[in-house]
Amino acid sequence: MAETNKILIADDNQANVELLEAYLAGVDCDVEIAVNGQDALDKAASFGPDLILLDVMMPKLNGFEVCQKLKSDPATSRIMILMVTALNELGDIERAVTAGTDDFLSKPVNKVELLKRISNMLRIKDMQDENERLRRYIADMETESGHDA
Repeated sequence: MAETNKILIADDNQANVELLEAYLAGVDCDVEIAVNGQDALDKAASFGPDLILLDVMMPKLNGFEVCQKLKSDPATSRIMILMVTALNELGDIERAVTAGTDDFLSKPVNKVELLKRISNMLRIKDMQDENERLRRYIADMETESGHDA
């Protein structure tokens, strides 16, 4: 059985955090909160989330900067990122994609849409993890058989 998924909510607005936490109440997951961009980077390293719900407008580092840093670091590049933003200008969407986000959702957040996207993203993450485990297993088997030859 798969372990419980970990979700990091990165948002400096307490009301948004409480709403997202309420929406996640029915999801089998561990939740951590980050209150600004630097906190999000620190918690991504210490908590090891499978998915980050990342607000764009935050102090210290904005969501675009956080996303770019996470995706460019091999230790955190495989974390799924769902940017949750009030911004819906085409340029903002392009910036989010360029920064490496896996998906984005506009505020106000629709609960059904949020939960479906989370479900899909966690399923993709599980498949990617399984694919990586199989890739390593095959590589190990090839290495072992190479030593026997």
